[in-house]
Amino acid sequence: MPRFSIIVPSHGVAGRLSQALDSVLAQSYGDFELIPVCDAPGSPADDVASAHAGRDSRVAPVHSPPSAGLSEARNTGLRAATGAHVLFLDGDDTLAPGALAALDARLTETGDATDVDVLYFEHERTPWWEGEPTNPAAPLLAKTPAGAFSPSQAPQLTGVQLPAWSAAYRRAFLTDHQLTFPEGPFTDLGWGGLVTVAAERIAVLRSVVVRHLLRRQGSRLNLPGAHHHQLLDQVDLVLTRAAKSELSAALFEQLFAVVLKTASRPERLTSGHRAFFRRAGRLYRAHRPAGFRAPGGSVGVQHRLLASGAYSAFRALRGANRSASEAAERVPRPRMLRTRLRYALDLRRPLDPNLAVYCAYWGRGYACSPAAIHAKAAELAPHIRSVFLVEPDAVDAVPKGVEHAVIGSRKYWQVLARAKYLVNNANFAEGVVKRRGSVHVQTQHGTPLKKMGVDQSTYPVVAAATGSFAKLLGRVDRWDYNISSNRHSTQMWERAFPGSYEALEYGYPRNDVYYSATADEVARVRRELGVPEDKTAVLYAPTHRDYQTGFDTGLDLEAFCAAAGEDVVVLLRAHYFYDQGRAKSSGRIIDVTGHRSSEDVCLAADALVTDYSSIMFDYANLDRPIVVYADDWYVYRETRGVYFDLMEAPPGPVARTPEELAQVFRDGSYAGAESKALRAEFRSRFCEFDDGLAAERVVRRVFLGEPPEAVPPVLPLAERVPAPAATLVRS
Repeated sequence: MPRFSIIVPSHGVAGRLSQALDSVLAQSYGDFELIPVCDAPGSPADDVASAHAGRDSRVAPVHSPPSAGLSEARNTGLRAATGAHVLFLDGDDTLAPGALAALDARLTETGDATDVDVLYFEHERTPWWEGEPTNPAAPLLAKTPAGAFSPSQAPQLTGVQLPAWSAAYRRAFLTDHQLTFPEGPFTDLGWGGLVTVAAERIAVLRSVVVRHLLRRQGSRLNLPGAHHHQLLDQVDLVLTRAAKSELSAALFEQLFAVVLKTASRPERLTSGHRAFFRRAGRLYRAHRPAGFRAPGGSVGVQHRLLASGAYSAFRALRGANRSASEAAERVPRPRMLRTRLRYALDLRRPLDPNLAVYCAYWGRGYACSPAAIHAKAAELAPHIRSVFLVEPDAVDAVPKGVEHAVIGSRKYWQVLARAKYLVNNANFAEGVVKRRGSVHVQTQHGTPLKKMGVDQSTYPVVAAATGSFAKLLGRVDRWDYNISSNRHSTQMWERAFPGSYEALEYGYPRNDVYYSATADEVARVRRELGVPEDKTAVLYAPTHRDYQTGFDTGLDLEAFCAAAGEDVVVLLRAHYFYDQGRAKSSGRIIDVTGHRSSEDVCLAADALVTDYSSIMFDYANLDRPIVVYADDWYVYRETRGVYFDLMEAPPGPVARTPEELAQVFRDGSYAGAESKALRAEFRSRFCEFDDGLAAERVVRRVFLGEPPEAVPPVLPLAERVPAPAATLVRS
């Protein structure tokens, strides 16, 4: 029997689950079993948990459907537990280093074998931006006896005051009393109260065991909704069980403190506030312990009003008689007063349900996933008027027949104010208002290898360039949907851009062309780019270095061509931050940085050489050779930060010097069997949802309002047929 069973529900937190599990597996004390509770086999969390189980036999995942809620997830874990003591850990929290050793020592000290039913401990509440943590349990635990004691000796310490994951429970105690988590919201409240009623001996550990992440979205329990009525179910359950307990008065006061807090926030109860108050009053009168004295001051007044059912007086006391009104929409401040006033007026006009606005790369042109969705919407939803936003110098590159608006113009602000649908691969301007009823779609423009969003905050060079993270998150709050091409991206976006949006695991629309393009279209693009016939076109696409100023190829391309072989030509594409690669185009080096479509450039290339650019994830859809040129990996990793070690899971051969890079082309190993095997593994992980139907899924779900189950399912990787290459290099 292990000393500890650690149960970790994981629904909705797959992006941070590995950190939670790693914090347990890294403990110096190793006598435990770790039980992640996942949604279903094959779910994102299950993939994470299964990978950990494959590395450590102490990890034993179990499954509970999301529809059963947190309570059943924990109960499922309890049924699987075999340890002497049980702990709970949320899937986005972590155990502090040395936590299990401290728990073991304290339990041994207090006679855990027969005495201590519950050991409460301290926890840190850490803001999502990794700000200064707080320790709210410390003052409560400081007022308790030194050793094991009866709960009646410290009535202020009850499970109602602490979350379920702030204690270790003797499993035999839970089994003997048949304690399980009650169904519904506020299950921690019900569990804590039931445990308090049943416990005979408790103890405390005055040190931090759990580091709890405060989510940016806040607790779901605090959101408006009918679920607040179920708070009273938990109160009724606990107080019914506690009727003859010595702690009935303490539990009554603590539970009704929670009830009064909810009753004083009518905006949380979108309907039925009066019904909530009246039922709470009935429960108050039914469960009030004999001799209970209400606290003094205004809280005591609230107790008396609740007890008497004086709803109107209670609302007046709390100032709730003031009608709830939404904050006025913030009016942006474009440069010109006239434009600002017109925009403000347009915001008062109804949304146009058949207007969609698109933008890519801050207006650099008609490109990327917004362009792919635009084209598919024209086919499947022709009733939608679509307007693409571009900078003045990009107007000439807008394809014929595509309606556009110049950024900053009167039309630009007008369509932004009226559009129901807004699609972007970056973010709209700071002054753009998110209107009620509008739908913002964030398409992203790559799979994250490097740290993104708020994850950049601990990297000074990147953080300084990012500016205000608060403003960044204000823009994230406008998103309704966030598109992902693989589960890795879904999880990392959850971390990097915390928000209330819905993830659409549909694939990147811009990558559809990699499955729809024909041999004739590939040949056409090669001609347009000037690629000589019968030559192997190697796309060289280095990423931006945050620690460098300006673009540097990082490689002598003329020397590479000379060393790689006579049939090699290079297509140079600098990061989109730069207008040109600044290479002298010659017969063997073609600068394609200024070409509108990176997808066209990829189609034209027979192989890709890149360092750490996300283009590798898109190019992998073509199942053509990829070589990683990693001459400064360690510097890049330390200055920018990465989500995984590319050197451990590359899409092909890794070269660290110009000589090594030339050699893999000269000897053909860039397209050999080992390269193919690495690419296959990479594709299975990162091309998960890209199958040529991504844009259609977005249009059907977002524009046409079709239910999730009606959109085309993702084709298995083995059934996808990538666009043909100009040369036979896949084998």
